[in-house]
Amino acid sequence: MGDEKDFFLYRAQASASNSDSAKQSQIEALRCDSFSETGAEEIIKKQPVRLQIGLAAARLATFFIRLLNLGSASNFPGRIASAIYPGVFQSLCGQIKKGIILVTGTNGKTTTSLLLAEMFMSYDVVHNKTGANFESGLVTAMLEKTRLNGQLDADFGIFEVDELALTTILDRLQPFAIVVLNLFRDQLSRYGEIQNILRAWENAMAHLPSSMHLFLNADDPAVCHLGEKLPQNVTYFGLNEPERYLSSVPQAVDSIYCPVCDKRLAYSGYYLSHLGDYSCTHCSFKRKDPLISSSDWPRVSSDVYNKYNTVAAVSVAKQAGIDDEAIRSAIANFKPAFGRGEFLSIDEKKVVLLLSKNPVSMNEMIKRTCRMIKKEDVETILLALNDEEMDGTDISWIWDADIELLAAKEKTIVLSGSRAHELALRFQYCFKENDGERKIHVEEDLEKAVAVAMKNTPKHSTLPILPTYSAMLQIRKVLLGRQIV
Repeated sequence: MGDEKDFFLYRAQASASNSDSAKQSQIEALRCDSFSETGAEEIIKKQPVRLQIGLAAARLATFFIRLLNLGSASNFPGRIASAIYPGVFQSLCGQIKKGIILVTGTNGKTTTSLLLAEMFMSYDVVHNKTGANFESGLVTAMLEKTRLNGQLDADFGIFEVDELALTTILDRLQPFAIVVLNLFRDQLSRYGEIQNILRAWENAMAHLPSSMHLFLNADDPAVCHLGEKLPQNVTYFGLNEPERYLSSVPQAVDSIYCPVCDKRLAYSGYYLSHLGDYSCTHCSFKRKDPLISSSDWPRVSSDVYNKYNTVAAVSVAKQAGIDDEAIRSAIANFKPAFGRGEFLSIDEKKVVLLLSKNPVSMNEMIKRTCRMIKKEDVETILLALNDEEMDGTDISWIWDADIELLAAKEKTIVLSGSRAHELALRFQYCFKENDGERKIHVEEDLEKAVAVAMKNTPKHSTLPILPTYSAMLQIRKVLLGRQIV
């Protein structure tokens, strides 16, 4: 399905894969179709004055945002540059020499793209490391490496992209690879049901060149089926570790029906939500074989969800001819992205930020918190639920989260955020009449809630915080003095 310029066909060149020249030829074939040896020079020569003004204004905005400690300037500079010169996105993307990798999916985008960037360290990489995954965030990331004359020096662009934003970005960009991690219910008020996203993805990707490469999660039935319907080259990743199967069917599952015949799939085992080993007994649809064996590779943490992030990144890096030593080194030295298992030391207490933005991610963070309770000194747990646009205004998903696991722990629970009282009601349904008095504190104001949680956390102990996205940003600002903007 590919052509002679598709370096992802390196498996056919395996005998030469250890030579520097072979690896270079693999990488050279990754170039975007629109890029040529003199492409960057031609683009720079044709840059309009408005682009120069946009770059200068963006730099000035970045300077003042950081000077005034207002945030990390991960979105706003890109908005300014795009407002002054609407063509800035295409202009900068066209200068990335070897191509662009887009990472999308409901959960794991930030971790996977960060891990990929670490694996590609031998190259000059531009990456939206703050997790700003709309076009303005991608523009801002590229502006960080762009000179005032409009020249961007980068070999690769590795960008995480919001699930819906992917469709509009693909209208303006032809990447050489897209990684699709998973698809769960998330922000129903914005995305709707997952079938809406699947249709949007299929329509957007169907028009891309057949030489482009897709990396799809074989363990997610809906994502796996996407590979059967698209003309591009497809590589699958997934787990082959049955010892990690869940003991029972998860409560929060979305795609357990065959995407071909709509009959219920037969699962040998579940790893995470509806991700697992499956086949359809009514038609020929079944899980595809992954490129690599997950058991052959370490993971960035003990959690199953991070094993998926790891094998996704490894699959891309292996196909790109990155040395195994570099891949393993990136995994071994990986540090969590902000809010995703991030550890902070505050007043001799360890604070752990565990982003919980939908039922699947909250369930995984609840499991992680329960493991922490067994191993560490945990007296207090803080949960924060907001309903801002970036969170999704529909918070009904909390009823699909396994709150009972936390409620069963005899710990002090602090509930906060704009929907703290709905969260308190969810906890109330976990308790029985004879359970006695529970240590539940409800405080909508996040700053005050953090103070209550910290006060109830002894020195040298751990405070797990499970916030939705906007709440996580606000809590980081309370703890560190600034947030991501």
